[in-house]
Amino acid sequence: MASGRRNVILRLAPGERQSFLATTVLVANSEVRCAPREGHMSDLPQFLRDMIASPPRAGDGVHSWLFRVARQLHDRDEQDIFKLLTVALEDCGRRVPDREIREAVHNSKAVAWQPENGCEPVRVAQPAWPARDKARIDTIVREGFGLNELWEDSPVRFDTRVPCTETLVDALFPGNPLLCIGENAYQFVTRRRKEWFGTLSRYPLMVPTPMSALWGQTHEGTLSQHCLDNTGPRRFLVVEFDFSLKARNGVDDSEWAPLVRSWGADGISVADACAALLARLAQQAPLTIAVHSGGKSVHGWFYCNGQNEARLRGFMNYAHTIGADHATWCRCQFVRVPDGRRENGKRQRVYFFNPDVIA
Repeated sequence: MASGRRNVILRLAPGERQSFLATTVLVANSEVRCAPREGHMSDLPQFLRDMIASPPRAGDGVHSWLFRVARQLHDRDEQDIFKLLTVALEDCGRRVPDREIREAVHNSKAVAWQPENGCEPVRVAQPAWPARDKARIDTIVREGFGLNELWEDSPVRFDTRVPCTETLVDALFPGNPLLCIGENAYQFVTRRRKEWFGTLSRYPLMVPTPMSALWGQTHEGTLSQHCLDNTGPRRFLVVEFDFSLKARNGVDDSEWAPLVRSWGADGISVADACAALLARLAQQAPLTIAVHSGGKSVHGWFYCNGQNEARLRGFMNYAHTIGADHATWCRCQFVRVPDGRRENGKRQRVYFFNPDVIA
């Protein structure tokens, strides 16, 4: 195993076990917090030095601040960026995991600001995802299809009083594949399906594709049971919508606030909106299962085993234009366990299930 990491094993109790799932906690040892060398930021423009000198407090958007600042620092070494951001957030009011900082640095590369011919003006890379079509989203949502209709259209329904997690996972992932299951984004384990038997209804998160190996190597060169390197070919492409009233800082309105308020005034819930949009996407790809998040939204799993990635990207581009979060395009992105249990204790109920589309 790569140095700088250690494993803490939480043991399971005895007996647990159309065309086109107890945890292993990976704990990072504390890294040396090196203060920036003298003059380290002297080459930065004043606005950026101001941003770094005044990061938000915990709960006010630390995660998004990391991304915004990191994307403007890619003219230097990634380790240099990591150290600078680490020091800046030492007193933000919460422990910011090294992994969160490194992911912000890595993920911001695609939209990094670049100097233009060595001059002061800068340009930003073209967005990787198409723009939202909010008028189109509103039209689809108001066509009358909602959560009740999604439930009524489901080919298979389960007694909602009894968790059906095991039955669902067996249908979605037949055989005995490796499944990565998480208590949260930082506590997870990859094990064979049979080793998870009888426990899955307790967990909130899973990777919607079987893993190809127990361990893989992260972008930082460390070993993990949850990364792209040990995630197999796509089996399901999951579409979720983040129609929140408030932005991540919990204070400002989100980009969706006007639509959400307008829908609410007309008796349309966020779950209804998600159901309508998933039904529209189901006209283009085989919707297999629709899972309530345990919050406000509903997520759709589309069966895509063996499909060409370019074709799937076209589908995801369209989904993005009608409100989907592009985060689930990443093959190893955690999604909600069907009929699992969210961190707040609420069940992630299944409102639609069509096993016939699974080959």
